[in-house]
Amino acid sequence: MIKRKIETSIYRREIMERKWWHHSVVYQIYPRSFQDSNQDGIGDLRGIISRLDYLAYLGIDVIWLSPVYESPNDDNGYDISDYQAIMAEFGTMEEMEELIEEAKKRNIRIVMDLVVNHTSDEHPWFIEARKNKENPYRDYYIWRDPVNGEEPNGLRSIFSGPAWQLEEQTGQYFLHLYSKRQPDLNWKNKQVRQAIYQMMNFWIDKGIGGFRMDVIDMIGKEPDKEITSNGPKLHEYLQEMNQATFGDKNLMTVGETWGATTEIAKLYSNPKRNELSMIFQFEHIGLDQQEGKDKWDLKPLSISELKKVLSKWQTSLGNEGWNSLFWNNHDLPRIVSRWGNDDVYRKESAKMFAILLHMMKGTPYIYQGEELGMTNCPIDDISEAKDIETINMYNERISSGFTKEEILESINAKGRDNARTPMQWNAREHAGFTTGIPWLRVNPNYKEINAEEALADQDSVFYMYKKLIDLRRKHDIIVWGDYELVEETPEHVFAYSRIYEDQRWLVVCNMSSEKQVFTVPREALRIIVSNYPLKQLPDGKVELRPYEAFAVSYTHLRAHET
Repeated sequence: MIKRKIETSIYRREIMERKWWHHSVVYQIYPRSFQDSNQDGIGDLRGIISRLDYLAYLGIDVIWLSPVYESPNDDNGYDISDYQAIMAEFGTMEEMEELIEEAKKRNIRIVMDLVVNHTSDEHPWFIEARKNKENPYRDYYIWRDPVNGEEPNGLRSIFSGPAWQLEEQTGQYFLHLYSKRQPDLNWKNKQVRQAIYQMMNFWIDKGIGGFRMDVIDMIGKEPDKEITSNGPKLHEYLQEMNQATFGDKNLMTVGETWGATTEIAKLYSNPKRNELSMIFQFEHIGLDQQEGKDKWDLKPLSISELKKVLSKWQTSLGNEGWNSLFWNNHDLPRIVSRWGNDDVYRKESAKMFAILLHMMKGTPYIYQGEELGMTNCPIDDISEAKDIETINMYNERISSGFTKEEILESINAKGRDNARTPMQWNAREHAGFTTGIPWLRVNPNYKEINAEEALADQDSVFYMYKKLIDLRRKHDIIVWGDYELVEETPEHVFAYSRIYEDQRWLVVCNMSSEKQVFTVPREALRIIVSNYPLKQLPDGKVELRPYEAFAVSYTHLRAHET
């Protein structure tokens, strides 16, 4: 078995060209909530620049910057009115250029968030398009006549309600798969595509390190057939984009693709196809929602299902694609609160999730504050919510007969504001994020959970992330090693091996607050990393403490296995 795995690993290295992003770690910044420099309560570019040394000390290689373009902020910057201008509340283009250069000095690349499925309704293209049916920009967007005096079909917006909005002036509906202030672009129009490619080259010329592509699986939509993702021309568009922009550059590209399977992922990320570096897939994220329902319909996480899904993605791509590894982002709840224990075992479970993910194959993504073990921030009333998705869902469900308590339970578990509360820098007022009034309330636990406290504690969650980043940089087994799930374990123990050349590492994680028993192989072992004090492992059975996690290496392979 090990011999076969080693041969597969060597073969894979020969046919997959090594890229810088294979061994990189990405840190996502949500600019509104990271650091405010001018005390208006909103994070900004100057604030990010002031924290680059913190990120360099953590050890990350890439910053994924959520949108900072000009925007009316209907969806917090994911509704763009000018792709080649900076939102005034974030700063200026000169400060954006300074951020790129200052990051480079610290060997950090800036990856821009590319939102090209839709624009803001305040974008000049849409302002022109809505004037009349003959306007040259009309076909930049998707318009349809009413059917029997109503919407063209039953497409629904992801932000609740119909995906069609009637434009009274012309009597036609335009498509918006998100907010009605986010009209969808018509990618069938070659002029649209060329304008987008020119914009992308504008940013490439600024010296950025690549693009994260928002809901990129939707650009090939066929609305008349009610196909919203993975449309028939999607990959044709991506290959055209690749050729017109980043294809001959040493850049990283990652596509947000909510419905991707492993086979679809290979279409995006197989190097031979000249599309993207990797994608975000969300199969694991959907495991805590009821089948056939939306994300707000909760169910307990099945650890056995999580093992199955993550293992499938670790093994199925082979040499035809690359994984992105993540628990958190600006759209998701804090993992330590959702699937971990954010009370008694907050540090232990936060570290466990870090070890479990960062020892896998792929490019890891850290969402701001994840390295501190930041938690969800529950609300008591919908008036405390800022997120448009949350507010729309609340109103829709209230009108459908749900109780306030039922809806708030879902919001406090999975609402997007949970990830968007301001970064917790210290124990001073507003967590050191601002001296003004924060745009979104600070989590009340900031006096206990903050960067200043974490940096002063060598046993903090921060230093676990720092160590894991350093391990990835130093050990090819993490980057290139094969993956093998350990099948025979208790339900709540997630254990797997990484195999590379003459090395074999074992990763063991207790995903519960109860003690678990795990049988350790009898070969000599060296401890790589652990979240509890651990000097050595005994042969045979080990009692795992709540949320205990460790990685160990075999000092040699047994003769009959080599």
